[in-house]
Amino acid sequence: MEHRSSKTHQRHASFESELEVAKQVGHPPGPVAIGSPSSRRKNSVRHSHQHPKPPPTPNTAPASMPQPMPNPLLPSAPASPPTPAPSPTPHQRVPTWNIPSEDIEDSILRDARLVFSRLSISDKETWLASMLDTCDNHLLSYVHQLVSPRLKKDPFLFLPNEICFKILECVDDPKTFVRASQVSRRWREIVSDDQAWKALCEKHAYRRMSTDSIVSTSASFASQFLLDQLPRSTSPDVDLEDTSAGAKRPLPSSAFLTPIEDHVLRSQMHRPKLTHRSHFKHRYLVESAWRKGGQMTARHITPDQGVVTSLHLTKKYIIVALDNAKIHVFNTKGDHQRTLQGHVMGVWAMVPWGDILVSGGCDRDVRVWNMATGASVHTLRGHTSTVRCLKMSDTKTAISGSRDTTLRVWDIPSGTCKAILMGHQASVRCLEIHGDMVVSGSYDTTAKIWSISSGKCLRTLQGHFSQIYAIAFDGQKIATGSLDTSVRIWNPYDGTCQAILQGHTSLVGQLQMRGATLVTGGSDGSVRVWSLDSFTPVHRLAAHDNSVTSLQFDNIRIVSGGSDGRVKIWDLKTGGLIRELSQPAEAVWRVAFEEERSVVLASRAGRTVMEVWDFAPPREEVEENRSDDRSSAVVDARSAGPALMQQENIDMIDAYVHHVQKEAARDDLFGNT
Repeated sequence: MEHRSSKTHQRHASFESELEVAKQVGHPPGPVAIGSPSSRRKNSVRHSHQHPKPPPTPNTAPASMPQPMPNPLLPSAPASPPTPAPSPTPHQRVPTWNIPSEDIEDSILRDARLVFSRLSISDKETWLASMLDTCDNHLLSYVHQLVSPRLKKDPFLFLPNEICFKILECVDDPKTFVRASQVSRRWREIVSDDQAWKALCEKHAYRRMSTDSIVSTSASFASQFLLDQLPRSTSPDVDLEDTSAGAKRPLPSSAFLTPIEDHVLRSQMHRPKLTHRSHFKHRYLVESAWRKGGQMTARHITPDQGVVTSLHLTKKYIIVALDNAKIHVFNTKGDHQRTLQGHVMGVWAMVPWGDILVSGGCDRDVRVWNMATGASVHTLRGHTSTVRCLKMSDTKTAISGSRDTTLRVWDIPSGTCKAILMGHQASVRCLEIHGDMVVSGSYDTTAKIWSISSGKCLRTLQGHFSQIYAIAFDGQKIATGSLDTSVRIWNPYDGTCQAILQGHTSLVGQLQMRGATLVTGGSDGSVRVWSLDSFTPVHRLAAHDNSVTSLQFDNIRIVSGGSDGRVKIWDLKTGGLIRELSQPAEAVWRVAFEEERSVVLASRAGRTVMEVWDFAPPREEVEENRSDDRSSAVVDARSAGPALMQQENIDMIDAYVHHVQKEAARDDLFGNT
């Protein structure tokens, strides 16, 4: 026993010496195996209150006992890994991490919830208010986080579609529409409905469908109408009895159709109807291209310098007239089609109508052309000086104004002069037509209103102090721009001057009227936007450093070209500059644009250059729109009511009759050629 006690004292002494050495070096003692005698000694040391520490003994050991190794670690040596935590001994309480059961609840809270459930609504509100009064900000924030999600409801899940569409009418940003469609299936169903996109189209002034879509819609109903009008024949090519959903009806035999009807059926029958969603997407992409994109194609018109006197952009053609007596006809992509040669001097005026072109110039002749073939149909002679302006009231009537002070009314099919309008005392510089009335502006400082059918002068508008260079007429108001720097607004029915718009400091040579908006351009380089309701200026644009040579605007933008060689696009609503369309040139002769296309005629490096800008969406975007239309065509067909179908059939018949009349008029006009 004494020998065992001595060994125990020696082991304690050895362990304590190790602790002292570790404290001095700054490192914990080396790892100790769990359950080893040294581990038990650590526990006995930790629980010294249960086991008294034995008295120290001299550090002597028998020769047979191994001596403890001194710690070889120095202060600069790397630290040894930490000592693992010792295992719990029977004297330690093992910690528990189990969550108390939710079934064990304070009886007071259980009774309070039971009492609260039996209270009336008002008593519950009073009780909750009193409880919230005792809460601090931290608890109130917790209550808010707990209650707020439970109060949120998806309106599109509970409200009827009509109210959901009313809510969507308050959304102006198309990006919000796209993001909303990604919330849930219900939201996507509502947002994808064509009614919602129709309202968005109206807000962005995308109300007018494109011509292609109108032709597509009308032709689809025209083909259906023609099918319905076919006789109930037993022809093997016609199957009129199978009207089940999804059944494919073969095209009828051409024996029952005229060539026009057969063309309508075979070329337009399967074209999808354009939806407001795809229409909005198309227009939105076009507007984005107007602001930042677009593809430009440049064409050299003449090898040398040539002054562009007139430019027209139609659905089929780009027509350019020059002072070298030539008229160039291009397609809408800028590819040259033909050159109309017949004038012997510079061409200063022209007007297109479909495939018909009427031109006039310094040789005093008025010529009628067929742009489809390039043939000269008629040469109308009668003026004794330069033909300065030309307009057409319909496919059969053209009116020309000349420096010989007269206007002449021409019958295009027969090539004869129907009337001579005399009354001006100087050159007729400009004219405009609306209905049966034509308004002419002259260097004699007056404007005159004429009746086309009777050939009589209805009224004379006097007030300008210098020559009239530009005129605009919409049937309700007449605007005249003069060298006296003013713009006057006239009433065409009584001839009174309603307003004098002043602000330009030089010749006002550019005018365009659209609804209640008038845009003017002057030789002072400024462009001004006027309100015809209040006769006040809306925007004053310092557009160019020199004369404004070309000006055009629509419901969204203003495009101006100047002698400084720049073409600029302005926002009609804000008056801000959107972009500069082209690189600066020596001079810009003419600018014309339509919804998806713009044409610029300019002088670069001594040559006349035509730039054709295309703002149409990429081909892949168009194909995506067509696929969307095909997927929605079935839904539209099933949801269309009988009344709607009947009205569309009526519209189709009108379009078909108009097409036949147009073909007949064309045959009458060009039958001799």
